[in-house]
Amino acid sequence: MHQENISAAKALEKLKEGNKQYLEAVSNPGDISPAIRQKTCDEGQVPYAIVVTCSDSRVIPEAVFSAGIGELFVIRVAGNVIDNHQLGSIEYAADHLGTKLVVILGHTNCGAVGAAMGDVPSGYVKTITDEIRKAIGEEKDALRASCLNVERSVSIVKDSLHYQGEGEADVRVCGAVYHIDSGKVEFL
Repeated sequence: MHQENISAAKALEKLKEGNKQYLEAVSNPGDISPAIRQKTCDEGQVPYAIVVTCSDSRVIPEAVFSAGIGELFVIRVAGNVIDNHQLGSIEYAADHLGTKLVVILGHTNCGAVGAAMGDVPSGYVKTITDEIRKAIGEEKDALRASCLNVERSVSIVKDSLHYQGEGEADVRVCGAVYHIDSGKVEFL
């Protein structure tokens, strides 16, 4: 089925410590060496956290959490919205890779949230903004809207995949917001 992995609580502490390192870093301290590439090729991946985040080019989870190859299972989609594709990816990482922590990572100055707060876009973008609108309603404060969007995605993951536990062996889901100006991650 899957390998044993660290607990959600330990994974959350690793993320917090990694973000603390990132705030002062000028380069990513995560291991991206040829040796780790070969090791993960030969032995497979054992990511300690699943991060669902926006596609925004300013949000780089491996950098934000000072992580290297094989440490994070990252799922990116504009507006960090959740549908069956994201749920399937989360389920895979939890069930087959043994990852115990899911983080929905929104961010400040999110273009998708801004679009959902503004005029109704057309085309495929509308499918994303429609999901965000379900979360934010008539909210006009951009930071609050980003937080509401994260909270809705957390709820969808918990309810759809039945990740409600808080025990050491349970999969835990939490939300966070990345402040693109400072680099700080605020866990909700």
